Amino acid sequence: MLNVIHSLREGLAKTRKNISDRIGSLILGEKIDESFLDELEEALIASDVGTQTTAMVLDDLKERFKRNELSSPEQVRERLKQVLFEIVSRGPVSLSLTGTLSVILIVGVNGTGKTTTIGKLAHRLQKEGKKVMLAAADTFRAAAAEQLVVWGDRNNIPVIKHKEGADPGAVVFDALAAAKARGMEVLIVDTAGRLHTKSNLMEELKKVQRILARELPGAPQETLFVLDATTGQNALAQARTFHQAIGITGIVLTKLDGTPKGGIVFAINKELGLPVKFVGIGEGIEDLKDFDPREFVEALL
Repeated sequence: MLNVIHSLREGLAKTRKNISDRIGSLILGEKIDESFLDELEEALIASDVGTQTTAMVLDDLKERFKRNELSSPEQVRERLKQVLFEIVSRGPVSLSLTGTLSVILIVGVNGTGKTTTIGKLAHRLQKEGKKVMLAAADTFRAAAAEQLVVWGDRNNIPVIKHKEGADPGAVVFDALAAAKARGMEVLIVDTAGRLHTKSNLMEELKKVQRILARELPGAPQETLFVLDATTGQNALAQARTFHQAIGITGIVLTKLDGTPKGGIVFAINKELGLPVKFVGIGEGIEDLKDFDPREFVEALL
């Protein structure tokens, strides 16, 4: 537990400077006033907490300020912790893997770290004793399948792939058949982040979902959207588009250690109603952490 919090604290260092450190430095030792709350609002927005979420947080703090319930930065910090915790603890953060074979569909735009996330997630599930297989259904990006094979070889996990440019649906069909035949427990499916054809990306993803559901009722059990935390509000727009088109069950937030905008976690929960299930806070294979709302807020503040 302490190691997890420590690694989260390290990974959130840049975001913490935007929020927590500014709380302590704002008028430390003086009475909280409107100026303090205005500066706190700027800090939250600068950390990409989002305008809707920031407005809700500030409304709560200002109401308590008027009732003389907040008179020090430390009291503000504690109340802020509670409000932010309530925001990020609304949805289920654990994976929903049911049945003898579960499918995790991984989606997101290119460059967010999808393939790396799949490798780390496969490693985690394998360590938990599960039999894992990967499907290289991103057939439109050069070397995408090869990258997945590298991760598979590193973890001794089988990868089902076709040649570049092949039909993603055919890859998924074959991967499901192979997973069933070999008694696999989890199939993780990589998908395209963009297409090099005139086909619509969302239609391709919907087709993949239809094949999964047809061949394995209830699949995919999880559709995880991989977001690059360094892109801030752009990430929120991406998630909204994908969610409206194919329905996302959770978020994997990568590169959290490289940005001062880790507040995007709260915007995702509040504005999209989607739980963050994993956070990436480093390049190592163990650096994909379960998202624990309490630990996250403690590490941030």
